[in-house]
Amino acid sequence: MSNAYKVMLLGDIGVGKSSLARRLAFSSFNATYKPTIGVEIYRHVLPDVAGAPATLILWDTDGNFGDAVLRHVYVRQASAAVIIGDRTRPETLTTMVRLGEGFADLMPGRAIHFVVNKCDLPLAHGLDAVIDRLSPNIPLIQTSALDGTNVERAFLETALAIRRRGH
Repeated sequence: MSNAYKVMLLGDIGVGKSSLARRLAFSSFNATYKPTIGVEIYRHVLPDVAGAPATLILWDTDGNFGDAVLRHVYVRQASAAVIIGDRTRPETLTTMVRLGEGFADLMPGRAIHFVVNKCDLPLAHGLDAVIDRLSPNIPLIQTSALDGTNVERAFLETALAIRRRGH
């Protein structure tokens, strides 16, 4: 028997939320960009999260929502948020931090993880210093939806945090 956890995927448009969800759920990458309209839902079972399977229900949200996504019904009953930025676009990290703060205020005690996606691409100038200054209280992992680097690890760490927090 697997526990199911609702995980919100938040971030600016084009950071790779859908690509990360598809990489995790289907082990694939589609180079054709198609923005999410509203929300898309993906399901993935992690076979061993602290000794038991865990089902992640990934709510891939439209990046055009901005901060308004936090006031949307989609966020209700969320166990965690994976908030994604793009290492080639520094402004997306500002949004990532703002969304993290907003989710923490709205859903106190819930797990939050920052993901800086596109680690297969060159880092934007000066972004390494920005990444180093991100919230020390929120775990951060760099991923690549293109080649799969750290994708499963990012979601496994999120599932472990959910289990530790009991949500």
